Amino acid sequence: MKTMVALLALALSLPAFAQNPPKQKPTTLRGILLEDLKTTHNQEDWFAPASVAVDGLTPEQVNWKSGPNSHSIGQLTYHILFWDKQSLAKFKGETPEKFSGNNDDTFNDFDSKKWNDTVRELDEVMTGLEKVVENADDKQLAEWASTIEHIATHNAYHIGQIVYVRKEQGSWNPAKGVK
Repeated sequence: MKTMVALLALALSLPAFAQNPPKQKPTTLRGILLEDLKTTHNQEDWFAPASVAVDGLTPEQVNWKSGPNSHSIGQLTYHILFWDKQSLAKFKGETPEKFSGNNDDTFNDFDSKKWNDTVRELDEVMTGLEKVVENADDKQLAEWASTIEHIATHNAYHIGQIVYVRKEQGSWNPAKGVK
């Protein structure tokens, strides 16, 4: 009887499996790094990517803070953009933007009047990081892999904060992937 139930359950799940086959997992270092960058940029997977997290916000919403020691969505987004730009410049062999050494500046230099530009530039820089990985040779990938992984982890961490702030302020739609 148990065997019949198991076979019936398997048979009933096959049509759903055929319609939604499992996503092909990357098998190369390049593939893994690209997957990590893309899932924090604009590919929905286990969590909301940046493109979804910052979509549809007003200047008022991006300035909102839950308390005096918290960051706004705009500040978090600007912080991600700042560090991704620094890394992209280094990967491309360019001189990064000058940095005071004070990480607080990477949050506090946000200007809500430039919100749309910040979102557009974040998309461009994240796309640039993906292109760097796509075009890197194997030696560069090996040298850069740890840094790229840290970039993706850093981005995911702050994107999670953005979603949390949106939940606190009531501007998050749970249909976007995080209940």
